[in-house]
Amino acid sequence: MTSTRERQRAAARARLEREMAERSARARKRRQTQAIVGAGAVLLLVVAGTVWLATALGGDDDKKQHAGSAGGAAQCAYTEVPKEGRPKEIKDVGLPEAQQKDTGTQTMTIDTNLGPITAKIDRAAVPCTAGSFTHLASKGFFDNTKCHRLVTEGIKVLQCGDPSATGNGWRQTDGTGGPGYNLAEENLPTDKRPAYPEGVIAMANSGQPGSTGSQFFIVYGDSQLDPNYTVLGSVTGGMDLVKQVAAAGDDKAFAQQAGGGHPKKEIVINKLAMSDIQG
Repeated sequence: MTSTRERQRAAARARLEREMAERSARARKRRQTQAIVGAGAVLLLVVAGTVWLATALGGDDDKKQHAGSAGGAAQCAYTEVPKEGRPKEIKDVGLPEAQQKDTGTQTMTIDTNLGPITAKIDRAAVPCTAGSFTHLASKGFFDNTKCHRLVTEGIKVLQCGDPSATGNGWRQTDGTGGPGYNLAEENLPTDKRPAYPEGVIAMANSGQPGSTGSQFFIVYGDSQLDPNYTVLGSVTGGMDLVKQVAAAGDDKAFAQQAGGGHPKKEIVINKLAMSDIQG
């Protein structure tokens, strides 16, 4: 006859097995969801391993990107993508200044064929990423490029920032372009639920640490992604335009890989501008 203690042990084992199964299922779902953005931002996949290795071996100075900031300035590490073997989708416009202001705010204005989208960026949270965007914008890096990817299932994001996504139609290489450098992730929303709520603008990366480039995504509906993507800022105007694009759907071009596809309603960045730093 089974004793009370044995029954209790059996019940405890059953609970543990259920908990382990649930944890495994949640982990599997997180990995699948992360792949939607991580794999979709094929950004520099050819060289991402090399860049990550160089960053990993760079010592504490690279890992502590803001270390040594004084007098309202952060020391930023912009790691150049090796010139040998660079894909043609890379647009080299030089490197930003290593010292970037870490106080004040900026307004980002994305002038599109559908109208303007504006966002507020806090320099204290993302001095290096904001410095990168300011540098790229000053070089016309984003001008006349298309937002190449829309995801409407699982997460809700519109992805832009590939300098090679231009002209008529779509190419297989859309989503692989970027600048001639990478930088470390900043302002990760590790304490937020959902990590990426509607209105956030965040940076795509290849899934490797320190692989942030120029591609970014606008979140048009709360999206629970792993907090591995820099939160650049928040939309202050034009979200209705993004939702118009989302409502038109996508062509499922990336459905078998990372999810989503090219937007059926084309949205072109005529010009992306960063204001002077305020405050």
